[in-house]
Amino acid sequence: TPLVNEEQPIHPLYAYLYVADKYEGLILVNAATLLDGDPLNNFLSRALTYNPDGILSEANNITIAGTHAIITTSKELVILNINDPLRPFVEKRIGSPLLKNPRSVAIQFRYAFVVDDEGLKVIDITRLNDKPDEVQVVDNALVPLPEAKDVYVARTYAYVAAGKDGLAIVDVERPDKPRLEQMFNAGGVLNDAHQVKVAMTNASLFAYVADGHNGLRILQLTDPETMPSYAGFSPRPAPRLIASFKTKGEALAISKPLDRDRAADESGNQISVFGRRGARPFNLLETMRLMRTEGGAGAFFTVTDKPATKPLDFKISATGKEPEDEAEAVTNLSQPPRIYKNKLAQLSALGLFMALVIALKMRQRRASKI
Repeated sequence: TPLVNEEQPIHPLYAYLYVADKYEGLILVNAATLLDGDPLNNFLSRALTYNPDGILSEANNITIAGTHAIITTSKELVILNINDPLRPFVEKRIGSPLLKNPRSVAIQFRYAFVVDDEGLKVIDITRLNDKPDEVQVVDNALVPLPEAKDVYVARTYAYVAAGKDGLAIVDVERPDKPRLEQMFNAGGVLNDAHQVKVAMTNASLFAYVADGHNGLRILQLTDPETMPSYAGFSPRPAPRLIASFKTKGEALAISKPLDRDRAADESGNQISVFGRRGARPFNLLETMRLMRTEGGAGAFFTVTDKPATKPLDFKISATGKEPEDEAEAVTNLSQPPRIYKNKLAQLSALGLFMALVIALKMRQRRASKI
């Protein structure tokens, strides 16, 4: 009898590879044969070609976000629904004058980041899963980069392969107000950047750049030996060129490494097996219940930097009890109340006692078996 992990079914869309083709549009390749356990059946085959009325002609880039494929062409950005991967359909098209010759798109949370002839632009995709017609370009969210060819987003920074200008690092902590953080060209040698991917090794962050006629370039973005802030959530990159590899031809693209510890996709589909049998991440509806009113169908919860009321005073007495008056209140919180210290000591003693009891019982069981 085969072992059952009790994970949720993997969505059928993950049985295919998705190819953006300049002439044929979207091509689906059946790759499920690589996972069927039969070593004699490791063959790939075309499952679908999709290009209705030629809208996907001149396709140059594709990104999968849950049950959506987002494709850029020389004319526009096209969002396809691939919930039924062999029956895709168009949900949204964004073209000129908002986007001019878009050529790459990256997705992170509620936003898509696109590069076109004018530079880096931002698209609000908050309602992509339930109201795709509301997907729209964010007004005035533009970082001029006329040589931009590709974009990769990692936490609060977008990395743009900017052709002869090298690598552009854009601060997107506030996605609706992106700003250029810095340009880097390694003293002029990084001058044909076509594509970039970012990944971590141990405690360091690296950018891998397909630098055209120069080949592969590797940049170290953070370094625990030289950056005191390297362990932060999103430390400011300090790029330096650490390695180059000359390719036989021009380096035009580079693959993305595996996303580690990624539990679910943008549509809530489980994409990895958890360590505990039957464990699973929240699905899309459960996630929306955390983020929106009316059981996940209403408005999104938001916060403001300018609250309507003042924060309440936080005061603790020396005894850990509610202070009877203002004079008794202690404002110096550097020393925890004694009552908490006593409780901590009691809990520690209880934990030690339980550990001794368990160890004694295990010893008795071993003795009885002998």
